[in-house]
Amino acid sequence: MKQFSEMNLKPAVVEALNRMNFTTATEVQELTIPAAMQGKDLIVRAKTGTGKTCAFLVPIMQRNIESRQPEVLIMAPTRELAVQIYEVAVKLRHARRDSVAVVYGGASINMQTQALSRSPDLIIGTPGRITDLFKRGALRLDGIRFLVLDEADTMFDMGFINAIEFILAKTPRTRQTLLFSATMPKRIMNIARQHMNAPEHISVGSEEEPVVEKISHFYAASDRELKFATLLAYIGRHNPRKAIIFVRTQHEASMIHDTLADQGIAAMLMHGGLSQARRERSLKEFADRGRFLVATNIAARGIDIKGISDIINFDAPDDPNVYVHRVGRSARMDADGRAFTIVSHDERRLIRIIEHENNVNMEQLNLETAQYAHIRAFRHRRSLNREVQGGHHGSHRPREEHEHHNGERNRGGYRHGDNSYGRRRFR
Repeated sequence: MKQFSEMNLKPAVVEALNRMNFTTATEVQELTIPAAMQGKDLIVRAKTGTGKTCAFLVPIMQRNIESRQPEVLIMAPTRELAVQIYEVAVKLRHARRDSVAVVYGGASINMQTQALSRSPDLIIGTPGRITDLFKRGALRLDGIRFLVLDEADTMFDMGFINAIEFILAKTPRTRQTLLFSATMPKRIMNIARQHMNAPEHISVGSEEEPVVEKISHFYAASDRELKFATLLAYIGRHNPRKAIIFVRTQHEASMIHDTLADQGIAAMLMHGGLSQARRERSLKEFADRGRFLVATNIAARGIDIKGISDIINFDAPDDPNVYVHRVGRSARMDADGRAFTIVSHDERRLIRIIEHENNVNMEQLNLETAQYAHIRAFRHRRSLNREVQGGHHGSHRPREEHEHHNGERNRGGYRHGDNSYGRRRFR
C-alpha cells in the first residue's frame, strides 16, 4: 500500500491526513485517488468500511476553487452519513471550514439556507433536502464541477431515484462524477450510462463475497418470548466490547433499550423517530464511550464507528442484503468481528437464505437462557416513548423503520421530541 505522501498530493492535504492519523492509503483509496485526480468519471464498487470517504474527498481537496458558487456536490442516503462526510471534509479543509456545508432533512431549512448564503463551494447532503433547497432558490447547481453519489444502492433502495435524476439533470453535463456503491444492480448501471461520461470501473474485493471475510457468523433459535433472554445469554457469554443491537421497529428499539437499562446495561438508542439532535448525541456517546447501541436499520448503512466488535440481530432481516449492510458495521478496516442473529423457530429458513445468498456459514449457538427466562422486554405493549414537546401521551403501534423519500420523516410523519425516556420496570 502507498503512503499518502507518495501520491503527489498537496502538502496541506497530506498534513491534514497526518493530523487524522491517516498515513497509508487503503486499496480503494490507492486505486481511486489517482484516477479521480486525472478527471475521470468513476464507478467504484467496494465493501463498506474500506475507506471510501477519503477516496473521494482527497481528490476533491486537490482542486483549485474557481468561483464563489458551489462546485462540489456530495449526495448520501442518510443524515448520519452526510454528517460524517462533513466532519471529515472539515478536518481536511482545516482553516477553511466555512467553505463546507451539510444539508439534510429533519433540521431547520432556514439555518441551512443561511449556511448556503455564505457561499460554500462544497455541499454535502441528502437528495430530498438538496432538491427542496434547489426548488426554493437557495442552492445553485449550474456551477457543479465535481459530483459524488455515495452509497448509491442504498439511496435507490430508500426511494431517492427520482430526486437523484432530478439533481443530475440540473448539473452541468461536463461535471466529473464519482459513484460509490457496495453492489451494482442494473438500475445503478442505467443511471451511469445516462449521466456519466465514459466511466472507469474500479472494483475492490469479490462481488460474490460481499460480507467482510473477518466476521464470524453465529445464530441461535429461540421461542419468541425468550428472545430477550437469548440476547442476555449471548452478552453474558461473549461479553461484547462494543456492539450494535439491530431490531425491526422503533417500538422494539425503545423497549429493548429500556429493558437493558433495567438490567444495569447502559445502551444508546437510535431510530428514525428520534429528533436529529438526539440521534447525533446517541451516535457521539456510542462512538466515544458507549458499549451498546440499540438501533433500527437506519444505522445499517453509512455509520462508520471504530471498534465495533459485535453485530447482534435481535430481529433477523428478511432481506439478505440488509444482513450484509448490518454486519458491515463490524470488522471495519480489517479488524475482526462477530455477527449473531436470533431467530424464532419458525424463522429458521432466514438463516438458510442468508447463508446461501451471502456465501457464509452460520454456526448455531446453544445458550443457557434459564437464568434470564423471567425477564420480558415486551410484557407491556405500551410504548415507553412520550412526545412531551408535542403533548402526545398515548401509545402508538410498532412500525417498520422507513425514511420518507426526502429523508425527513418516517412513515406517518411521526417524530419524537428530544426528551429523555421514562423508565418502567418489566420484572
